[in-house]
Order: sequence, then C-alpha cells, then structure tokens
Amino acid sequence: MRKPRLTRQERIIEDDLIKGQYRDVDSLEFSKIVESVAARRKDAVLHIRINSKDLNNIKDKAQRLGIKYQTFISEILHRLSKA
Repeated sequence: MRKPRLTRQERIIEDDLIKGQYRDVDSLEFSKIVESVAARRKDAVLHIRINSKDLNNIKDKAQRLGIKYQTFISEILHRLSKA
C-alpha cells in the first residue's frame, strides 16, 4: 500500500506525534475543544466588495502570520462578533 502524500503541516503534526509532543486530554477538556472547533465551522458564504488596497494589506498581514487571507478575515469577523 502506498503511503499517502502529506502536506507540510500534516508532516509536522506526524513528526510531533512520533516525538510524543501531544498529550492525552480528559473528556471535559476534549468536549471544550470540540465546541471550539464547531464554533469556527464555516457554514455560510459571504460575498463583499472591498477596496483593493485594504485587501492587499489584509493579504500581506495574513502572509506574515502564515495563514490564508480568507482564514484571517474569518478570524477577525469571529473575534468582532464576540465583542
């Protein structure tokens, strides 16, 4: 059986698992993690118009953070909606 091709991030996770850098969590903590992931599940589509200069600034900031710009925008909106 051929080994699946992993992304860079998946290889990092696999290496960390092999090194034992993850720890077991109890069911309460696991439930909190599940709720957190579910809260960030994307289940709606949003189309907006934005100034190209603003979009380029957002893309630059996201790249410096090492994330996709759509993810960065989603995280900003999530944090603002909680405030």
